Amino acid sequence: MRLAKLRRSTPFRLAVTFGVLFVATFIFSGAIMYHMLRAGLDRDLEQSLHEMNSLIASAYQPHDTEDLINALDNYASFQSTSDGLYSLMDAGGRKLAGNFAAPRIPNGVYTVTSGDVGLKGHERYRMQVSAIGPYTLVVAENFNDVDEMLRIVLVSFEWAAAIAVTTAIGGGVFLAFRAQARLDRVANTMNDVAHGALQARIPITGNGDDLDTVAIQINAALERLQTLVESMRQVSADIAHDLKTPLNRLRLTLDAAVARNDRQLDVSALLDEARCESDRINTTFAALLRISQIEAGARKERFQETDIDDVLAVISEVYTDVAEDAGQSLSIAERCAALVRGDRDLLTQMIANLVENAINHCPAGTAITLSLRRQDNRAILAVADSGPGIPAEEREKVFRRLYRLDKSRTTEGSGLGLSLVRAVADLHSAEIAMGDNHPGLTVSIVFPLLPAPHSSPASAAPQA
Repeated sequence: MRLAKLRRSTPFRLAVTFGVLFVATFIFSGAIMYHMLRAGLDRDLEQSLHEMNSLIASAYQPHDTEDLINALDNYASFQSTSDGLYSLMDAGGRKLAGNFAAPRIPNGVYTVTSGDVGLKGHERYRMQVSAIGPYTLVVAENFNDVDEMLRIVLVSFEWAAAIAVTTAIGGGVFLAFRAQARLDRVANTMNDVAHGALQARIPITGNGDDLDTVAIQINAALERLQTLVESMRQVSADIAHDLKTPLNRLRLTLDAAVARNDRQLDVSALLDEARCESDRINTTFAALLRISQIEAGARKERFQETDIDDVLAVISEVYTDVAEDAGQSLSIAERCAALVRGDRDLLTQMIANLVENAINHCPAGTAITLSLRRQDNRAILAVADSGPGIPAEEREKVFRRLYRLDKSRTTEGSGLGLSLVRAVADLHSAEIAMGDNHPGLTVSIVFPLLPAPHSSPASAAPQA
């Protein structure tokens, strides 16, 4: 079953494909090498044959054949007919010297066998027949050395081919098993996630290959999915917990109104109270829906070039009097032009929520400070107060929907203000963080700035 699955797998098919290509390339290149080697050896043999023929012929002098006969007999005496053939014949075909009597063959270069020249055996020769004066000189060399060399090369190639095929098949199967095992881990992880194990992650080998890259991306997506699902679970639990009290209060108010109505008493005050409670619940659900829409990116089509400094000025103008009525102070400590691409209304609501949180949760005498400064290609917006602050272990939790600190549960609010702040910041690719103001709290939001427009030299020149 496992082998059948492996044969159907893409890694195995790729390994087999590349193995076949490797073996075919090896055999093709080996055949070319063998052909070139054989042609080279044949050329060397012919060159040696030609040199031997020229060397023997150099001993000939007109009207003096004794040196030629002696030279040929000397060469023939050192070799048997199985190694080389030498023969000198006169015009009548009579043998004058050499180790064999050659038949009449026209001048030229030939490949012959022992039987072709009247000898026993099955030897092959490369023969050159040439005229020296009135005589015919025959010189031939055996193919034994060439054939032995080619045989050794061929046997070596066969062994190399066998090793190459074995290595290709074995290596291909090993790599296919290894790749398939990693793909199986991916499939098993996704199967675990599909069955609810959102914490499952694909193991990373750390070698930085393409499968690791894909695994890292999938793990990042799974991390995001787990965060979203846990956030939904937390929101559901928070809604069930935090809205249970107002819904019970609404039910008690309506029951009291029904009881008073049964006694024919005035229920208008109870109905007004029930309506207010219903409005607060509707406001909470509307805020939850708005946060969900922001997180889904539904407002990105309204993005345009916006100066955060203008938004800051509006917030300061609106909330300065509100802060004074609460016995607090609101001021802008630092300002600068900061162009970002975003939704002006959402940015205004985000800063307003931060200022309202400071006003609502800080005592009289608190100083609330707004600041906006540039750092490289970023803008840093900060809302600071001198109030009681938020404990460090609670600072990340306050961005959750409907989460409220114990000390703030006696004040009005749904616990959605900072959730909306986080959603707007994420929508604008901004980073949000809380820190100590010594005393109090500082909320910093870092925005990526738009590139500054380049002014032309003419526009930059001073005018008269």
